[in-house]
Amino acid sequence: MKEIFLIGLGNPGKKYSKNRHNIGFLLLENLSKKYNSNFLLKDKLKSYCSEFKINDSTFRLFLPNTFMNNSGDAVRAIVDWYKINLDQVFIIVDDKDLPLGKIRFRRKGSSGGHNGLKSIIEQLQTQNFKRIRIGIGSPPLIKGKNNFNTISHVLGNISAEEKLILDKVYKKVIESIEKLNNKKEDYIINELNSFDKDQL
Repeated sequence: MKEIFLIGLGNPGKKYSKNRHNIGFLLLENLSKKYNSNFLLKDKLKSYCSEFKINDSTFRLFLPNTFMNNSGDAVRAIVDWYKINLDQVFIIVDDKDLPLGKIRFRRKGSSGGHNGLKSIIEQLQTQNFKRIRIGIGSPPLIKGKNNFNTISHVLGNISAEEKLILDKVYKKVIESIEKLNNKKEDYIINELNSFDKDQL
């Protein structure tokens, strides 16, 4: 039986629940809801966990209960507890360097300045893990200055207009994730990386 581990990145707590930085949480909450599965806190995994089956594959979903900057602590706990190969793990994460509505599936890579990914790389001592990056668009320039207001952007709430686009993105990623039990990964990578929100 195939086991697929999906770890969404975000910050725990109501205060952050609608932030752009919490897209990893939001996407997995949508997926879990679709299969009528609830998230339960498991202290030993430092995460809220949900699981269900699609055909002969078990999907295990995790929302780290650490804050974003310590996401690696939860990922390390999950990997150690289940004694899994990193090949089974998929990290779902927001990306300010991708336009809103774009998706990028990569098998490895640097943190790109994302603190959650940075923490995972530090804890696992490798950049070789799969991540599905979801674009949230660039932060606005600070008035009168030549730098960006990144913190306000990522910790800002998703607007109604953004939500309309992101709902299409979640739907697409979920459809692709569901195919992981019977399609080759290259097929999923191509499907997600070529996604265009304007085609829907």
